[in-house]
Amino acid sequence: MPFWSLRLHHETREVLAMRQDTLEPPRLSIDRGAMLTAVTEGGYGYCATSDLSASGLQQALDRATRWAEATKGKSVVRYEPARMGAPRGEYEGPAREKAPGRGALHDLLAAECKRAKLDSRIVERQAMIELVDEERVYLTNTGGELRQHFHFVVPHMRVTANQASDTQTRSLDHAQQGGYEQVERAGFVGSGARLAEEALQLLAAPNCPSGKMDLLLLPDQMMLQVHESIGHPLELDRILGDERNYAGTSFVTPDMFGAYRYGSELLNVTYDPTRREELASFAYDDEGTPASKVFLIKNGTLVAPLGGRLSQARAGLTGTANSRACAWNRPPIDRMANINIEPGTSTLEAMIGSIRRGVLMRTNVSWSIDDSRNKFQFGCEWGELIEEGRRARVVKNANYRGVSATFWRSLRAVGDASTFEVHGTQYCGKGEPNQVIHCGHATPACVFTGVDVFGGAE
Repeated sequence: MPFWSLRLHHETREVLAMRQDTLEPPRLSIDRGAMLTAVTEGGYGYCATSDLSASGLQQALDRATRWAEATKGKSVVRYEPARMGAPRGEYEGPAREKAPGRGALHDLLAAECKRAKLDSRIVERQAMIELVDEERVYLTNTGGELRQHFHFVVPHMRVTANQASDTQTRSLDHAQQGGYEQVERAGFVGSGARLAEEALQLLAAPNCPSGKMDLLLLPDQMMLQVHESIGHPLELDRILGDERNYAGTSFVTPDMFGAYRYGSELLNVTYDPTRREELASFAYDDEGTPASKVFLIKNGTLVAPLGGRLSQARAGLTGTANSRACAWNRPPIDRMANINIEPGTSTLEAMIGSIRRGVLMRTNVSWSIDDSRNKFQFGCEWGELIEEGRRARVVKNANYRGVSATFWRSLRAVGDASTFEVHGTQYCGKGEPNQVIHCGHATPACVFTGVDVFGGAE
């Protein structure tokens, strides 16, 4: 008996923004459709449709079945309908507060833009809130039924200062799952004036020094470090070569799992879609696999890849529930979700006190990494020089570079729970055709030793 599934996505997205002191046109989008998948003995096919009538769904299923029949004997793995599951369950994402009326939201954005105008050198001010509601339903002809409902309220604030040829920006991007309570949790109220003051401080600050030194990364920069140099290299389809002609391959190879020293013994990295406030939390992936917390790196040793059901079968490795699709008209592929660094034992004060000479950095402003996700260079909005265990002064144009295969081995201190923060990115691109998806990253502050740090003069 053939297996089929229907995966329905319904997303409503609203964006409200204020630039300078002018309300930008509001944007509202509704995206709704379904992906029909058919599995026959040895074959697999799928077809997406926005026609959700009975006849539209039947036509899509018929086409998916024809593709499944055509792929018999041609796939790298043999598909077996009898081995497809029939998951059942529900998931409701966290949302304690509903957003107020649009007039109140406009007033909030206007107030933060106005507060940011502290000085004539403030040349750009933008405040924005995204309101997203997403429903996903997964049905199978074997009795499977999953319903998952997600809520996102994401505030953004950006302030830019300019003096002569120098331009500096400070920003706030708070990407978590939840309702309107995220505005307060982000510290959005008052952020306009705070970020403006910091942008002006950067204008007056000297350039970041250059040389090999300690690097203290705060969680909002650790987020991108984890994303680019752990998350992407461990995606199993990338390791198997699927992304080579588009988003690149990985320096990681299948034989490394269980033996490779990815980082120092302080490095413990987990895949955890069950942490509810994180951006990519869910109970089941888009193939119906139940989500659970999995160690990817334990005490510095690489132990598991980010591979969904198909990649696990291809590679003969265990993996995670991370077959994810960005929309109804895309098939699930291996995507990181919540990739977290487990907290250590160091307080922020102790980490600063342990640094003789180094730089604290936060908030990414630029990034570059090679197509094997190995050699990288990142720039940060905010830097502070640390000398003899104390914060000495603010520095601007703070940058650092390294190699993933050795950078994590230089990890010498991991912050405790008091330094731990939840962040995320909404716009991670991968796949052909392209899929832009959201990922969560929760991490403490971390100290790395002997890092190549440089300033804006280079």
